[in-house]
Formats: sequence, C-alpha cells, structure tokens
Amino acid sequence: MLAAIGLVRGPPTVVGRPSLPQRWASVIRSRLRAAVGRLPADQRGVLPGLVDGDTSLLDPELADAFEKAGLTHLMAVSGENLSLLIGAVLMAGRLTGLGRRALPLFAGATVFGFVLVARPSPSVLRAAVMGSVALLAVVTGRERRGVPALCAAVLVLVLLDPGLARSYGFALSALATAGILILAPPWRRSLARRLPGSVPGRVLRRVAGMLAEPLAVSAAAHVACAPVLVLLDGEVSLVAVPANLLAAPAVGPATLLGVLAAAVAPMSLPIARWIVVPAGLAVGWIAGVARVCARAPYAAVAWPAGPVGAALLAGVFIVGALTLRRPGARRVAAAAMAGVAAVALIVHVWAPGWPPRGWRFVACDVGQGDALVLAAGPGRAVVVDTGPAPGPIDRCLSDLRIRTVPLLVLTHPHADHVDGVRGVLRGRAVGETVISPDSEGEERRLLAGRRVRPAGVGDVWTVGPLTLGVIGPLTTLRVSTRDPGTLVNDASVVLLARWPGLSALLCGDVETEAQRRLLAAGMPQVTILKVPHHGSSHQDPDFLAAAHARIAVTSVGADNDYGHPAPATMALLARLGLRSYRTDRDGDIAVIGSHDGPTVVTRRPRSG
Repeated sequence: MLAAIGLVRGPPTVVGRPSLPQRWASVIRSRLRAAVGRLPADQRGVLPGLVDGDTSLLDPELADAFEKAGLTHLMAVSGENLSLLIGAVLMAGRLTGLGRRALPLFAGATVFGFVLVARPSPSVLRAAVMGSVALLAVVTGRERRGVPALCAAVLVLVLLDPGLARSYGFALSALATAGILILAPPWRRSLARRLPGSVPGRVLRRVAGMLAEPLAVSAAAHVACAPVLVLLDGEVSLVAVPANLLAAPAVGPATLLGVLAAAVAPMSLPIARWIVVPAGLAVGWIAGVARVCARAPYAAVAWPAGPVGAALLAGVFIVGALTLRRPGARRVAAAAMAGVAAVALIVHVWAPGWPPRGWRFVACDVGQGDALVLAAGPGRAVVVDTGPAPGPIDRCLSDLRIRTVPLLVLTHPHADHVDGVRGVLRGRAVGETVISPDSEGEERRLLAGRRVRPAGVGDVWTVGPLTLGVIGPLTTLRVSTRDPGTLVNDASVVLLARWPGLSALLCGDVETEAQRRLLAAGMPQVTILKVPHHGSSHQDPDFLAAAHARIAVTSVGADNDYGHPAPATMALLARLGLRSYRTDRDGDIAVIGSHDGPTVVTRRPRSG
C-alpha cells in the first residue's frame, strides 16, 4: 500500500508554460473533439478514444459495455492503435516512393507525434514500445526475433521506471504482446489449414481463411491476459474473443480516418467534420458490438479471484492445450462443451427472468449505499436515493427497463445516497426532484441545474398504482455534510409507499433519536421494512417492532469499513420474525405483491 500526505502552504503558482509541441498537441485534441461534436453520442464518445485515448465524451454506460465485452483496450491507446497507424504510414511511404532509408525515419516521426498527441504517460510509452515491437515482428514475419525484442523492451522500461514492475497495466501490455508473438503464429497456421475445409463453398472457404489471422490474434491476446484479469476482478469473459473478432474489421478504418481528421482539423474544421462521418459509421459498429455482447447471457462468468483463481485458469488453459493435441480428446472436449452449452441454454430459458413479473419494490445492489426503485407503471418508477456511484443505479434501472422517473427522492445529502444521481439522469426522463427539508441543498451540485424542492411531512404523490407519502423528518434543524453523521442521518426523508396488497416503510438512515420521534408520532404497519442506516447498531427495538413488517431489506456493501450490518441488529430482526434480505449477499432484491402474500426474488447483478 502506498500513502502520501499533501500540505498546502499557499496559493498555486505557475512554474512553467507548456512547450510548443505540447500546445500543438492540445490544439489537435480539442479540434478533434470539435470535429466529432455533431456525431451521435456513441460515435463522438468513442472516436477520440481510438485516436488519442480521450474518453472525456464517453457515456459511462457505454464504457461499462466495452469493459464487459473485452473491448476496453481499443480506447486505452494500445499498441494495436499505433500498429495500425505505422502500418498505414509505411504503406503510404512505399506507394509514394520513399526510399528504404527514409521510411524508418518517417515511421519514427509518426511514433513521436502519436506519443505527443496521446500524452507521453507511462501507458502511452508502453503502448509505443510494445506496439512497435509486435508490428515489427508481424510485418517482417520474424516472430522469433520479436520475442527477444519484447524481452529487451520490458527490461529497459522496468530499469527506467521500476514502478512498472508492480503495474497491472504494464503486465497486461507485455502479456498481450507475448501472446501475439508466441501463441498467435501457430494458431494462425492451424486455423488457416482447418477453417477453409470446415465450411462449404469457395467464397465461404476464402472468408474463413481470412478470419484465421484476426481470430488467432484475438484469442492469443485474450488467453495470455486472462489469468491477470481474473486476478483483478474474479470473472472470465466468454464474449471477448467473438467481440474482438466482430469489431476488428471496423477498428482500422475508424482509427485511420480518425487520425486523418485529427491531422486536418487544426487547418480546416469543416473538412474534418466530413472525414469523421465515415469514421463514425465504423465506430457505431464497434459500439453496437460492445452493447450486444455485454448484454449476452453469461457474457462473463464468476471465477475465483486472487492468485488461486489466476493459477487455476492458467492450469485450465494448459490442460486444454494438451487436450486439443489429440483428435480423440478433441472430440470428447467438443462434446462436453456442447453439453455444457445446452444445459446453460436450458437454464437460461427456464429460469425466472429479470425483472420478475409483478415486481413492486426493488433494492438495487449498489454497494455501500441506498438505491430503491418503486414501480409506478410500465417503464416508470420512483427512485429513492441513488447509491454512491452512477454506474450501479444506471445498471439496475436499465435491467428493470425503467425509462421514466416521475419522482426522484434524495433522503439526505450523504454521498452513499446521492452521488449516483447522474446514473438516474442518464437517458431517462426525470420529473420532480425532492430533498430533505433539513438539508442545506448540497445535493443540487449533482443535479445540473434541475429544479429541486424540499419534501414536507404530509406530502403525498400518486403515480400509477403507487401512493407515496412523507412521514419524516420530524425536526427543523438545518444540516450539511459538515455536521456529525448522526445529525445528517436523522434528517433523512422517511417515506410510506403503498401499492394494492403491499406496503413499505423507507427509513433512509434515521438513527435512534429520530426513530423514537417517529414512533411517538404513530407508526404505520407495513409489509416491507427498509432497515435504517444499512443495519447499523443504532436502532430502537420498539421502532422496528412497531412496523409489524414481514420482510426486512438491508442495503449494504460487502466487506464495508463500518461493520454494517451489526450482528445485534440482524439478531433483533430474526427475533421479530422478519424474513431478512441483504444486498451484499443477495444482490438485487425484488418484492412481488399478490393476494397470497409477498414474494421475494433475488439475483446477483452483472458486475461493473
């Protein structure tokens, strides 16, 4: 673990101005952003990332899709981007008659310009070295010389910056390049022999032969990196290879046209805007592949995290490689994989879908925070709190197919309840927004100028089958996040939600004193109790008992630093006879109302 303390001793001072090349690179980046400004949202977000790693315009939801589909490397200024650029430069040089001595100088200038425009960060420098090594080996057909060159590049970079030895990004760059150099050539030759013979028709055989190269390169890079990726997030992507194969034909045109637009934009923005149109079409294909693959069933499967998981996956690859050497073993392995795929398909078809039919209340798994979704009609829901980050609540609402949020309630200004606001606003029509009447209004900073009003005790909304009323807070003390946590928690908006046959008490983070005030004012009896303050120990037993709830839902993050939920609180809920559910263990929690009583359906959400 690394730690540092910074002490501010005065106002900032300018110690130097950007150099002329840096200013020139900044102009190129800004003009490229201006050139893509008229493209559709997905295209203008991805294209600068392909060219210079600028993802400032990228929709976070699309970024999540790229990650799930294994396509993030396309916008990470990887060696692949640089290889495409150098390859195009070399081809252009040969066509224009540049001599053998001038071509390397021209390519070297291209590498320098690329590093400057994409900013000379360690990741860009790694990409420049790794991409150049891989390109040199592949173009010259001297893969054996590529491996020593890669080893030399790794040693030089680690000697120049020893910190790279602990960098996962550096390890992934080196492993991907090693996979392309060591694994891809024999796989390419094997696929070139086998693929054409496995399909009928001359045209299809030719197409199959053309697929050997990109399929071998994608598979080799993925296999080489997979153990490190498992070490990081405990998942194995099953769609990364097909996603990269589908995206590959569009990467070259998108990148090269984007680079051309970036070069032209400082001189003529109108011409650059014409150039990015076909580039945008190619980028649109890549974004579509990412979205479709990310939504595929079993796009990623859970795998043991940490060194054990990495070693286990490496062992699986080794056993698989040995198995595929024998024809009989290949047939057995193919039959086993077909059986597993058939079982997975049957389970997916017959398993209960999400969202469950007739759902009324959902507690989204957003980590250590609260985000509740209350059904208000087809495609409509009231959202109460948004969790600590935009991604999880956006994912939850998308999975529930929510397009309209007629009411957004932020119970109090703590970050774990409000910092995910942008995820609710992303691509949805959001109506009225209310906050705690005791809050100083810090939540407004997240709402992009939207009109906000304080909730008032006695306020009632009717939205479709849902009736929602405010029963707290019962104080008039102004609070902000600068105040002690208990004061802010007790300022939470407390809500009573009712549907036909189902009701819920949503308590925010109210602690003991606020609970006693609510109890004294008269407690409603409900079906669902949203346990206050993530199940902390600050609970009044009489308050919890007075709700006479049948289901307790605790929104809490796994392995959080607060000790939530407290064992004493969970024991109390059990003594009161409540069926207890927790987002850290159960994931998303949906409650279905019916004449026969409430039903609870849970599911672990897709990661990310």
